[in-house]
Amino acid sequence: MHLDHDPASPAGETIGFDAFLKVDIRIGTILSAEPYPEARKPAYKLLIDFGPGIGRKKSSAQITENYELHDLPGRQVAAVVNFPPRQIGKFLSEVLTLGFADEGGAVILFAPDRTVPNGSRLF
Repeated sequence: MHLDHDPASPAGETIGFDAFLKVDIRIGTILSAEPYPEARKPAYKLLIDFGPGIGRKKSSAQITENYELHDLPGRQVAAVVNFPPRQIGKFLSEVLTLGFADEGGAVILFAPDRTVPNGSRLF
C-alpha cells in the first residue's frame, strides 16, 4: 500500500465506519527520545506512555527534520496501538506514531491541542 503525502491528492477509497473503528488510535506522552543512527532513514527511538490500559510502548519515528531530541519528552502524540510490532533494523517498533507531511515532506507530529489523559482513544 502506497501512502500519498501530496495535499492535492484525492481522498482514499470509501470505507465503512466499522473499518475505521478497527484502527485503535491513542494519545500518549513521550517519556524519552534517543537517536537511532543505525536506521536507514534518519529516525529517533521513542518511549511513549499510553496510560495503564496499554502501558509504555516503543516507536521508531522519522521526525528528525522538525524535532530535536530534547524537545520531545513530555510531548503528547497520537499513535496506532493495534498494528503488529515492526522490526526496524535492530529496533522493534511497537506502535505507529502519526504525523502529517509539511511543505517539504518532513513529518509534523499529530497531537491534541490540549492535554488529554494518556490512553485516550480517537473517535
